[in-house]
Amino acid sequence: MPEKINIFGFTMQEIREISDKHGFPAYTSGQIADWLYKKGAKSFEEMSNLPKVTRQLLVEECFIGIAGPSDVQVSEDGTRKYLFPVKNDKYIEAVFIPETNRSTLCISSQVGCKMGCSFCMTGKQGFHGNLSSGEILNQVYSLPEKDSLTNYVFMGMGEPLANTENLLKSLEVMTSSYGLGISPSRITVSTIGIIPGLDKILNQSRCHLAVSLHTPFESERSQMMPVEKVFPIKRVVDFLKQNSQDRQRRISFEYIMFRGINDTPKHINGLTRLLNGLRCRINLIRYHPIPGVPYESSDEETIHWFKTRLNEKGLLTTIRASRGKDIFAACGMLSTAKQQA
Repeated sequence: MPEKINIFGFTMQEIREISDKHGFPAYTSGQIADWLYKKGAKSFEEMSNLPKVTRQLLVEECFIGIAGPSDVQVSEDGTRKYLFPVKNDKYIEAVFIPETNRSTLCISSQVGCKMGCSFCMTGKQGFHGNLSSGEILNQVYSLPEKDSLTNYVFMGMGEPLANTENLLKSLEVMTSSYGLGISPSRITVSTIGIIPGLDKILNQSRCHLAVSLHTPFESERSQMMPVEKVFPIKRVVDFLKQNSQDRQRRISFEYIMFRGINDTPKHINGLTRLLNGLRCRINLIRYHPIPGVPYESSDEETIHWFKTRLNEKGLLTTIRASRGKDIFAACGMLSTAKQQA
């Protein structure tokens, strides 16, 4: 018997294909999508306006892959890190970050990561597979705080643009009228700069982009981020200058501050030259130490000085607040190794 397919996470086009295959009326696909994404059905039996024979055919071929988190850790600052089971007995993490006027969900796109950035705990875990669109969306739909969410960032485990097909499908469901109907301006996709994926995102989505930069110099970046040897940051920035014409889309650069490595006047000048002519902002991020990695964060005085100097150079720069450090939920700290032990 063929393996059942997870229909949760399917786009409207994919639902139509299943509907057409069985000869269902044209309106059936809309009804199925409504039950999946508006009404939150967890079984086909709940889809009461579908004929019994239709529901039975769906049961024989499909399943609705919605599963709540298996564990939660709560930080002293209110951040919550959820552990979600995925296929092949693996796990991923998603982070809920409450603030006074907004609530953000940090979403994972892969099980582990194969990009090998030297400062990232997820990369130390290795790569164990791409998440399906359903597994990506499950982090949103199964979150206990789902109804309070205002913002969504693909900055969890994995490199989103190394899983572009499933990322785009999940973004379609999140932003479409048949899905959650979220404004693309509420969603940010982070990447280390995979140009083919950037091309697809720029053309098929209106979500914001955040590019992991960390140093403007090729020699330094290649030591920390192997991707620099394949997609140099200068090439990435030039690509964005030529192709990011949508003024509604925000482009930002993530810059982790490493003591004595990338926090000097030379780096300020390098960033100014690199980003000249591109409408963007820079987010400075404190480094959060992880076991077995020798990096240290720049001190607070240096971080604020760095921000001031970049702003004086005409580069809009902010300092991102650190959240969830005590439960390893902050930037670069996600890893399920402890929970799986």
